[in-house]
Amino acid sequence: MDEALRQELIAMRAEDLRVREELLQSGELGEGYAPPMEAVHRRNAARLGEIIAKHGWPDTELAGADGTLSAWFIVQHAISEPDFQRHALRLVQEKVRQGKVPAAQEAYLFDRIAMYEGRPQRYGTQSLLCADGQYRRWKTEDSEHLNERRIAIGMPPVEDDPVETEPTPDALAEYVKWLRGYEEWLRNTGWRSG
Repeated sequence: MDEALRQELIAMRAEDLRVREELLQSGELGEGYAPPMEAVHRRNAARLGEIIAKHGWPDTELAGADGTLSAWFIVQHAISEPDFQRHALRLVQEKVRQGKVPAAQEAYLFDRIAMYEGRPQRYGTQSLLCADGQYRRWKTEDSEHLNERRIAIGMPPVEDDPVETEPTPDALAEYVKWLRGYEEWLRNTGWRSG
């Protein structure tokens, strides 16, 4: 194991969490993609890209369980980097097949990419804001067998989402505003065209 690499990955994840907490405390998190948070995500993604170019995906043999978890966390948060996330998914999938990365890491990354691309997710890990102000699971392929898929890779089953309620006019107006911003962000970052 490369202890220096492990420590670097853990420190990168810690910095992400520190900035997130700072923005949460100041009220800056939640109104779109906060520029300081995006800057951390982009910086971490660039460094992880360098690490991947040199070592391949940081698996448990290279970076330990917490190091590979940190690498996954970094790529999961690199939401402004569609090509990087897609590339990392292929690397993670190979490491899962080799038994060197937990399957849940593939599941979360697969689902996040599918959601941003507008496709159904497979493992039910991603949720989006709905008009009534509640978060619900993004559309899921073959939803009748969702928990079977989750259990097969060692993830716990999930309950059905609550039924969506009628939003108030104010909540609906806020949701429409949020949705427009979200869709614009998806186009601007290259997740979706048009």
